[in-house]
Amino acid sequence: MAYWETPPTGGDLSACERDFAAIWRAADKVVYSTTLETASSTSTRIERVFDPDAVRQMKATATRDIGVGGPGLAAAAIGAGLVDEYHLFLTPILVGAGTPSLPHDVRVDLELLDEHRFTGGVVGLHYRTKAPPV
Repeated sequence: MAYWETPPTGGDLSACERDFAAIWRAADKVVYSTTLETASSTSTRIERVFDPDAVRQMKATATRDIGVGGPGLAAAAIGAGLVDEYHLFLTPILVGAGTPSLPHDVRVDLELLDEHRFTGGVVGLHYRTKAPPV
């Protein structure tokens, strides 16, 4: 993802890619890794262990949304009950393998907030986590 620190300029990028690059550069990033010694992009720090309580503290003090990237990290965050919203993009391709991003033995009830059909058959779904019944 360090590519987005200094992507090509001029007409090489689409408007969407330029927007993403600007968002990426402005974001504070935490990388969870047991092997990386240093971060390869600015505004990035390395953490060795995913600590749900530390992420809860980040959420409590955040002034902007927090995003999660990568299937292993997503599964850990979902399993710890840290995810409030889901943006799922269904692509019309079936692949019979890969790293699951949804944890086993976890159920989360969701409320649909929005849906969008893109050219080419991709469907974007935006859900919010439903509050558990009282």
